[in-house]
Amino acid sequence: MRRILILDDEPLIAMMVEDWLTELGFEPVGPANSVASALQLTNDQEIDGAILDVSLGGENCYEVAGILQQRNIPFAFATGRGAEDVDSRFQGVAVLTKPFEFETVKSLMGKLFA
Repeated sequence: MRRILILDDEPLIAMMVEDWLTELGFEPVGPANSVASALQLTNDQEIDGAILDVSLGGENCYEVAGILQQRNIPFAFATGRGAEDVDSRFQGVAVLTKPFEFETVKSLMGKLFA
């Protein structure tokens, strides 16, 4: 079973994504609600993929994204602002625009692990 890190500072969104991933046959890791907690999980847990909220209060997820990219772990960004909100270093990474639906997450997971 593939293990997917969830990084989102909105508890309801994190729980919803966690439920959807479970329904799709993935094992959610976290959810983490800060960069520090996500980094801890990436060091302590085996991660096969991730969904990263871009904006986390006063910080962004790019440090976590950079580590995942270095490790060749597939991930996607989640943002309420759209793809133009994502740092240009991560051009080509999938973006989920909030609010998103189950079918969007299902499609994304299919693309990440095609």
